[in-house]
Amino acid sequence: MGFRDKRLTWEALPAWRALQARHGRRVVVTNGCFDLLHVGHASYLEQARALGDILLVGVNSDASVRAIKGHGRPVHPEDDRLGLVAALESVGAVCLFHEPGAARFLEVVRPQVWAKGGDYTLETVAQDERRIVEDGGGIVAILPLVAGHSTTRLLQRLGGESLPSAARA
Repeated sequence: MGFRDKRLTWEALPAWRALQARHGRRVVVTNGCFDLLHVGHASYLEQARALGDILLVGVNSDASVRAIKGHGRPVHPEDDRLGLVAALESVGAVCLFHEPGAARFLEVVRPQVWAKGGDYTLETVAQDERRIVEDGGGIVAILPLVAGHSTTRLLQRLGGESLPSAARA
């Protein structure tokens, strides 16, 4: 399947989810900006995929990235970010969503597993989003980060800004 075929419209999402349920597939979901892909993203998405049968990635729209990250972000427009994430082997499907938070996305998808990066804990993930997943019978899985890899770090390096020595480790 080509990466363009992995892109789901918001309108197609309920039918896609119903198809996964009919086939008995364990759906793992994650979400984020995925602005500048790096090895940390690849590792994280691979780990998330291993938790079920298919991985759906919700990608924040350009407007929602700006609301979360501020002016100057995203670096890549939403169509490019969707395409790059979809091109990864571990990703089964991608869908754009427009809100800064993932609550509406999670309500539609009803995942068996919602994967979050190790920069979160069960106490620091958005609790309304956690409740949606858990009330639907799903679990929240916190996955370890790949040390030294983040979009913020990459942008700092590209901008020539120096990092404190502790952050270089």
